[in-house]
Amino acid sequence: MSRIPSDVQCIEYLLQEGCKKRVVVHCCTVRAVADEMVAHIPGVDADLVTAGALLHDIGRSVDHSILHAHYGSEIVRRLGLPRQLEDIVRKHTGAGLDEQDVEELGLPTGDYMPATLEEKIVAHADNLVSDNRVVTHDHSVSKLISKGAFRGADRVEMLHMELSDLYGEDLDIIPELIGEYPYLRLADRFDLL
Repeated sequence: MSRIPSDVQCIEYLLQEGCKKRVVVHCCTVRAVADEMVAHIPGVDADLVTAGALLHDIGRSVDHSILHAHYGSEIVRRLGLPRQLEDIVRKHTGAGLDEQDVEELGLPTGDYMPATLEEKIVAHADNLVSDNRVVTHDHSVSKLISKGAFRGADRVEMLHMELSDLYGEDLDIIPELIGEYPYLRLADRFDLL
């Protein structure tokens, strides 16, 4: 089984694959939110969440549509990274995509619903970040509703409640705890800020 890459290796993969600075900074922000969740939710593989958060948008090096999750999972596979990372990347959009979504969106057949705690944390950490700003879950819910994606909005609400219960309080407190624009040591180290 392959080893989970370090945070530095993840940034190197993102840059090597051609992700724009803005995407890499977004991924670092998602990592900051995910780290906050992991610090308070027991039984989570923190290294897997860190790598998943950093690599979740690697497919944006190829495409900026909903297909980026599929392409990203293929990149992760090509890089020889663990299957768990491939799954996190494929399943990170919203609170997952059900079979009806997959068909309507024209995605390749596959499982796009987060099932493990690590998959759910990365997906929801992404819901709590808009570009490089940490937001409440209402931001993602409103965006989905405005697009007519009511089932997706409901799934985000349910995932938010599930993870908030595990965290011990409403995750919408995260922007207050880490700031809307948290300091991103790793992005700074790579001169991305």
